[in-house]
Amino acid sequence: MLQASRPSPLNLRARLAASVPSLGLWLLGAPVWGAVMALSCLLAMWMLHWTPYAHRDQLLLLFLGGGMLGWLTAVPVTRFFSLERPIETRFAAGFLFLSVGTVAFTAFLFAMQYRSFYAQWHAPFGTWIWAFQFVFTSASAVFQFSVLGLRLFLPFGLVFLLAASLLLARRNR
Repeated sequence: MLQASRPSPLNLRARLAASVPSLGLWLLGAPVWGAVMALSCLLAMWMLHWTPYAHRDQLLLLFLGGGMLGWLTAVPVTRFFSLERPIETRFAAGFLFLSVGTVAFTAFLFAMQYRSFYAQWHAPFGTWIWAFQFVFTSASAVFQFSVLGLRLFLPFGLVFLLAASLLLARRNR
């Protein structure tokens, strides 16, 4: 039986070295991706006729920060898993890791802000009660973000994600 010829897989050290992105793509892409995610949030609020004027700037900063952190982690991980793969695989890896990273970091930042508000009523740091309060407050914040915040990524964030994934697939050879 004939098998398709594939390049030999690199060892872990070589794969890690090859997955380091260029500084320009990594550091300049992060604020651009963060700004695009903040724009997606703003456009979604406009489209939904949702006008939280009191918290609009905080939401935009939250999506900016989540997008920046998502980009900074997704680009090297995408390069690591899609090294020496066809363009379709590189596109899929970029789509997966950029979407999951952006949403996860945005939810994390929301949870930390949410937790900081409720911290005034929590037990002292380091106690068992504090640990339970921290875990369950953070979990409820992530749930609340998934119910209310994910829709602010759609539909514009999906279009931007497709474009960014295509860009990453073409650059990561």
